[in-house]
Amino acid sequence: MDGQTKKILIVDDNLLNRKVFEHIVGQLYEIRSAEDGQQAVDMLREEQVDLVLMDIQMPVMDGITALGIVQKEQLTECPIIAVSAFADESDKAYFLSTGFHDFIPKPIKPKVLLECIAFHLAPAEEVIQNREAHLSSAHAVVLDEKVWQQLLKYNSEENIRMVYFDFVDECERLLADIEQAVAREDFLIIGEKLHIIKGNSGTLGATDIFIFAKDFENSIKKGIFDKVSAQTNRLKEKVEHFKQHLTSTQNQAST
Repeated sequence: MDGQTKKILIVDDNLLNRKVFEHIVGQLYEIRSAEDGQQAVDMLREEQVDLVLMDIQMPVMDGITALGIVQKEQLTECPIIAVSAFADESDKAYFLSTGFHDFIPKPIKPKVLLECIAFHLAPAEEVIQNREAHLSSAHAVVLDEKVWQQLLKYNSEENIRMVYFDFVDECERLLADIEQAVAREDFLIIGEKLHIIKGNSGTLGATDIFIFAKDFENSIKKGIFDKVSAQTNRLKEKVEHFKQHLTSTQNQAST
């Protein structure tokens, strides 16, 4: 069976994440999507797929609970791969112990994602062993050119650029939510919104935003709240800078 006939179910509550997955994977495989674990379970009761990419943290039903139901009801024997920002060795060991066939850390790297899928759909293929490489550049760049070039391998520049502008739109909505949460001193919500920005910016190689959002989120986790207004404004500036960079490169490409 060739790649075009194989179906992959993408389970993630974040629309932008699903779009990124679909743009990368959709060139090689047939795609199905679910917004949470419950939708995934319902879909697997009705339709067979060849592989599932399952986010862990989701509303309605998380990935681990969904996996348990799939196993109990024996809905599929296909590989189910955990996808999560929890990425240290103990987390990976726990996910594998619950029955996941593999684990892919966020931020997603297109090459790592495709190699993992290829490994489980065609185990004889050689894969690169290091699947847990993290974005750790000390030098903050607006957009990681390597990530941009990798994405271009799997879809058109127009489609990829649309994903990036969708990312900017989502950042602006999340920042508006953060500003409201700052006014209410709702630090739990601030942390949740930053977690989304951090994950998506890392996946898309928006390095400057990723590094700042990661540090901002860590300060919230540590209970350091005295600079949240200034940090929010600084993050807004970085998103605006990224937006200007996209617009500038788009104009250059069209001339």
